[in-house]
Amino acid sequence: MSLFKRSAVSEILSHGGVVLSTLLIVWLSVLLVRLLGEAANGTIGPDVVLGLAAFSSITALPIILAVSLFIAVLTTVTRSFRESEMVVWFASGLSLKDWVVPVLRCAVPVAVLIALLTLEASPWAYRQIAEYRQRFEQRSDLSKVTAGQFIESDDGARVFYADSPQQEGDELGNVIARVIDPEWLSVVTAESARLQDEPNGDRFLVLTRGHRYDLKPGQPELRMVDFEKYGIRLESRDSGNTAETIRARAEQQIKARQTSLLFGDGNDEALSQIMWRFALPLAALNLALLAIPLGAVNPRMGRSGNILMAGLVGLLYMNLINLSRGWIGHGQLSFELGLWLVHALFLGVMVFMMWRKLRVKAPKPPAATA
Repeated sequence: MSLFKRSAVSEILSHGGVVLSTLLIVWLSVLLVRLLGEAANGTIGPDVVLGLAAFSSITALPIILAVSLFIAVLTTVTRSFRESEMVVWFASGLSLKDWVVPVLRCAVPVAVLIALLTLEASPWAYRQIAEYRQRFEQRSDLSKVTAGQFIESDDGARVFYADSPQQEGDELGNVIARVIDPEWLSVVTAESARLQDEPNGDRFLVLTRGHRYDLKPGQPELRMVDFEKYGIRLESRDSGNTAETIRARAEQQIKARQTSLLFGDGNDEALSQIMWRFALPLAALNLALLAIPLGAVNPRMGRSGNILMAGLVGLLYMNLINLSRGWIGHGQLSFELGLWLVHALFLGVMVFMMWRKLRVKAPKPPAATA
């Protein structure tokens, strides 16, 4: 490998590592804030936050890798032109098209890794995420209560708070619960609580040594009850039957499905998911090559113009892929056409821009003198 190719590959890999680590830190920071918020609201358990963060990072890694490669190639080419390093290489007989080989040396392994992630690792990670969330949703309200935390359920209709157990055999210590039903607002306090399973399969939350206060809102009616033992039947509730929730769950199921099984389904939703999984590695290759003419700038021009243009091109590329995916899913675009149409369009744009950068303009004829 020539000195130029070795230096180009080394700099692209160096920039790519910095960009990748930066994007991963930003992604994990935002993800952890969101997951910790869900844990505080009782949507997920605190014990699964790190697991969900790890699996969610696997699903986001293909896009992060593609963006990191694009930015790494763009910054490497731009720096070479800004610092007039390319003048030396041009004087040595090289041209802009000689960037293609070192860029492909970096882009092809990354594209292969993205393909492995999208075709195998990401569906597995989506299955693990769904399993984590499903297991938590199947737990009762009491099992979601953590000592020292307020936990909401039923969209705020029930609020629990519990201390750590004080006696052996108790699952929770001092308990306070607020329950809102169509007629009454109830506050229940107890010294301890435990779960009790009946032979017929019913499950009860048994509170010991407590009080219950019932208030009818808007009316002067109050009930107070002291009890030694008080049982509350825990019924399974399905609160996720809205059209939006059903659609979201269906989308998660199709994302978690193995690629080999998607080919066997043959419906539009499965074909759109297949298109998306193959589109990301192809997009990574296209964006890496497209960064070559986008990074070839005049050193005398502004520093941010080409970066802004490159960002808009990359954003347009990903949006068009998402648009094609939606069209395939709704049967408005055939799978065969949608699989390669956007990539062929941007490959043509790259070839045209390279031709514009490589062509030599004829000198202007001298002005005629009188």
